[in-house]
Amino acid sequence: MDESTPPPGAASRPADAAPRPPGGGGVSRRRLMSTAGAAGLALGAAGGAVAHAAASGDAPTALTAVGSTTVAFHGRHQAGITTPLQARGHLIAFDLAPGAGRREAAALMRRWSALAAELMAGRPAPGADTGVALDAGPSSLTVTFGFGRTFFDRTGLVARRPVELDPLPAFSADRLDARRSNGDLWVQIGSDDSLVAFHALRAIQKAAGGAARVRWQMNGFNRSPGATGRPMTTRNLMGQVDGTNNPKPSDPDFDRRIFVPDGTGQPWLAGGSYAVVRRIRMLLDDWEALAPKQQEKVIGRRKSDGAPLTGGTETTALALDERGADGKPVIASNAHARISAPEQNGGAAMLRRPFSFHDGIGADGTPDAGLLFICWQADPLRGFVPVQRKLDRGDALSPFIRHEASGLFAVPSGPGEGEYVGQRLLEP
Repeated sequence: MDESTPPPGAASRPADAAPRPPGGGGVSRRRLMSTAGAAGLALGAAGGAVAHAAASGDAPTALTAVGSTTVAFHGRHQAGITTPLQARGHLIAFDLAPGAGRREAAALMRRWSALAAELMAGRPAPGADTGVALDAGPSSLTVTFGFGRTFFDRTGLVARRPVELDPLPAFSADRLDARRSNGDLWVQIGSDDSLVAFHALRAIQKAAGGAARVRWQMNGFNRSPGATGRPMTTRNLMGQVDGTNNPKPSDPDFDRRIFVPDGTGQPWLAGGSYAVVRRIRMLLDDWEALAPKQQEKVIGRRKSDGAPLTGGTETTALALDERGADGKPVIASNAHARISAPEQNGGAAMLRRPFSFHDGIGADGTPDAGLLFICWQADPLRGFVPVQRKLDRGDALSPFIRHEASGLFAVPSGPGEGEYVGQRLLEP
């Protein structure tokens, strides 16, 4: 697990995560109980946000930096792809209800998009808001939507289904639960506040109405922004620095690798991406029984700072040809970092943006914990598949993990002002 995202709290944010005023005339969640005069959230000169006082004359209440950050809903790409890692995440898949088709799907996406735009701006859900996120700012909330392979069957759009949505190949280490895999529709929710994230999850579920029903749902988390003295790459539940070799938006070929280009014959996907979602159980009791030096050998990096075993810092390139006094490669031939490195996979790269999960402790005392693996790429057959095939053939990490659920989703381009997500597909 060697590819992840820019560290949370990084000063430079990608375009789809740029802070902006919520805009519009809606009432902010912080002022929901006020009767008039609320003007939402406005960014201050120092980048913080202030909740404007209501007409009652209440003094303005400053939001913390974590609560103030707003991510734009509209744009070339959907939010939640290059947005820095958030502290809390929910993944939820839906199947369209029996009898529901293209018209119902279009109405649902229109409803969901309007809801997501309000929530991401820090405003309450239209209609009867539950009040769960009262007093909270937008907290970097993102809501991202994708379509599974079966969505095109249910909506009569098979002729417009991209070949990149063909089923992923089977891998020898897979132990997949069909009940927690795939789905017609997929929603990713992320936020730096757990209540804001849950509020969005509940609102999305309720807004589905009779058009779609939940197929599966998973909850994840990451380190909270500001929890470290400086922005750092996150760690996973194995204690490993996880994300060093992720493609960066500043890379000249980043867009080509991550986003679907124009001219593919699928205008609704131009600027979109493909998400591979895997629930990866970590066998933590077995892993933690290894001495730290053994763990480092499995990964190929130092546990303390994520630097390669060949030396340097976290960002130092792997010296894959370096050998030790015993004549063997310092980074073992089956080390996870070596096998997953882009240079070992014909340049195949994907933007990994995972969440950790912990769903309790079993009767045998083992934790049901691991990684909600989410990776983004312009073509999963050139991103995820070749890397996973190589890992499947001999990754030293394989005995300590188990792939338990899987999904592949086409994530449309971001909506323009006045549009809903998927409109260019559902209303050609």
